Amino acid sequence: MAAPLRLASRLALVTGGGSGIGRAVCQRFAREGASVAVVDINESAANDTVQALTRDQQGQEHVAFPADISSLKHVTRLMSKIQAQYSRPPCISVNSAGITRDEFLLKLTEEALDAVLKVNVKGTFFITQAVARALVASGASSGSIINMGSIVGKVGNLGQANYAASKAAVEGLTKTAAKELAKFGIRCNTVIPGFIATPMTAAVPQKVLDKFAGMVPLGRLGDPSGE
Repeated sequence: MAAPLRLASRLALVTGGGSGIGRAVCQRFAREGASVAVVDINESAANDTVQALTRDQQGQEHVAFPADISSLKHVTRLMSKIQAQYSRPPCISVNSAGITRDEFLLKLTEEALDAVLKVNVKGTFFITQAVARALVASGASSGSIINMGSIVGKVGNLGQANYAASKAAVEGLTKTAAKELAKFGIRCNTVIPGFIATPMTAAVPQKVLDKFAGMVPLGRLGDPSGE
C-alpha cells in the first residue's frame, strides 16, 4: 500500500512514462504526493498519463514532456524545459524508457543492435548525467536516480542479444554512477524486473509468453503496478 504523502513537494522525472512500467511509476509517485514530469517520445501517450494522475495535494503539478532521450540535444532541451516549468531540477529520476528489436543472433542486424543500444544505454546515460549535473549545480543535498534493468540482462534470452547486452550495460553504468555520485548525496540504483505485462511484451509471440509465465511461481506475467 502506498505511503501517503511520502513524496509531497518532490519533483520526479520519469522516462517512458507514456505506458507500461513507466506509467505505473508515474501513478505511484503522484499518489504519494510528488509532481511528475512525464517524459516519452510519444507525446500523446505522455499526455494520457498526465490526465490520469492524481492531484490531491496543493502545488502538485504534472506535465508531459515529449523527448527522444537517445539524443543529447533533446535531453539538454528537456532539462531546460523542466527547470523552467518547476524552477528546480527533479530530485527523483526513473529511467524506464526502452525498446526491443528482437532477432536471433545469427540474423541480428547492425541497425537493430544500434537502435536498442542508442535508447537503452545512451538514453539512460544522458538522463542520468543530466539529472546528476542539475542536482549538483543546484546545491541539492540528496537525490535518487533509478534505472530500469531487466532479468534478461542477468540471464540472457533467446532472440534478445541486443536487449540483454543493453540491460547488462545499464546495471554497470548505474553501479559506477552510484560510486561517483554518493559524495553528492545522490543514490543510484537499478531495478531488475522479471517478465512484466506491458506494451513491449505484448509484441512477443504467445507461445513465448506462455513459456515465461511457466517460469513464474504464480503462473503469470507480472503487473506494472506491482500487484
